[in-house]
This record gives sequence, C-alpha cells and structure tokens, in this order.
Amino acid sequence: MSCWDTIQSYAFRSIGFGERLLPRSDFTLCEQFTLIGSGMLWNVYFGICALLTGFCLAVAVAVAKNDSRAFVRKPAEWFVFLFRGSPLFIQFFFAYFFFLNLKGNYAFFNPFTAAWLGALIVLFLNTAAYSAEIFFGALKSIPKGDVEAADAYGLTGWTRFRRIVFPTMLRLAWPSYTNEAIFLFHATTLVFFSGFPAWQQRGDALYYASYFADKTFNPFVPYPILAFYFILLTLAIIVVFGMVNRRLNRHLPTERHPRLRLRPNLVR
Repeated sequence: MSCWDTIQSYAFRSIGFGERLLPRSDFTLCEQFTLIGSGMLWNVYFGICALLTGFCLAVAVAVAKNDSRAFVRKPAEWFVFLFRGSPLFIQFFFAYFFFLNLKGNYAFFNPFTAAWLGALIVLFLNTAAYSAEIFFGALKSIPKGDVEAADAYGLTGWTRFRRIVFPTMLRLAWPSYTNEAIFLFHATTLVFFSGFPAWQQRGDALYYASYFADKTFNPFVPYPILAFYFILLTLAIIVVFGMVNRRLNRHLPTERHPRLRLRPNLVR
C-alpha cells in the first residue's frame, strides 16, 4: 500500500470513515503520521467546542464572583474552587461513573457516557472555572477612571458592561486566556485514558500513538509525531489568538521600531 493509499484509508478513521481494521504489523511512518493525525480531529473537536462554550460560562461566573451579593458570589466561588482544586483526570473519572449511574435509570443520559458529549462537558466546566478566575482578575484590574468616565457619560448597567467593562476585561485577560486555550487543547489527550471508552478504536491522537508504541515497543517514533502535531496546533492557536489580541488593542498606539540603516564610517 502506497502512502497515498494509506492516507485515503485512514485519514478519517477516527470519526468512522475509512478502513475499520488497524494495521497489525510492518508499521510504516506514513501509517503512524496518518492515524495519529486522524486522531487529532477529536482533540480539535474537544478543544474548540469546550473553548467556545466555556468562554460564555467563564464570563458569567467571573461577573458573579465580582458581585457584592453573597448569594450570587458564593456559588461562583465554590464552582471555581471545585474545578480548579481537583485534577482533571479525576473529574473525567467521576463524571463517567456519574453519567453511567444516571444512564441506568434514565434513557436520556445514554449519550452522556460517550466521550463526544460526556468528556466535552467535563472539559467545558474545567476550562470555564480556570478562565473565570482569569477574567475575574481582569475585572479587578480595570482602571477606576474608565468606570468613572462611563458613569460621567451616563452609561449604566448592561450598556456600561458591554461598551466599557467587557472590552477592557478581554483586553487585559487575553494573554493569560491564550495560555488557558493552549493548556485546554493539551488536556484533551486525557479523554480516552479516563473512564470514557474509545468506541470501535476511534480514539484521539494519544490513543493511536499509544497503540503504535505498544505494538512496536518503540515509543520514540509515535510520541514525537504526536508532539509534532500538538506543536503545529499550538502555533495555530497562537496565530489566531494573536490576531484577536491585535483587534482588541487596535485603539492603542503601536510601537515603532527604527529601521536599521547601514552608515559606513568612511570619513573620520
């Protein structure tokens, strides 16, 4: 089988398209690159969905944590403490068995024991807790002059939050939030090593890397390939979030670096 045939057979195997049986022997470099890359589709799915949904919950939790009323602030504080204080792997473990017990009593919870939904909920709650703490710190760092200026212009309530508080909070929190996004995508490798099973061997990138490492007894090929894919993914995140950061700070003056000019010292 040529490398192109291998790509056609296994490029989308992790989501159910292509050859059903995994290669058993004589593993080629192309097979390892293709199957591990196929598993990356799950990592990207978990990361993007958890990031988008977790962002909305994180903003809400950060605002609630910044509220002066105890009945609003305390639940937000305990939510952040619970998910930041416990390891993500343990959260996967308990969530799987929690959904498994509910599945036995209610048919509605059948999909929740599958990784595509159950593990996504755990990642969503986990990243929301960490991001909420980042946004809460940014809320506390908003210059009082900005809020006072908004009050002077008659901006109150939702209008002040939408036009002054929220953009300033994002601008201050975005570099730290970029790190959280990178950590989240890296954390997706824990999904299929927790309680959530890989149905019909349709796992993520780490699942396939471990498969090749176990079969060949040589971890120094599949794991560097896995690291290579995650480095590319990290670079993509940095580029996208960097573009958003420049957009958020477009009103600020940019640094101008003087051009290097060659001036030969011909005459002393």
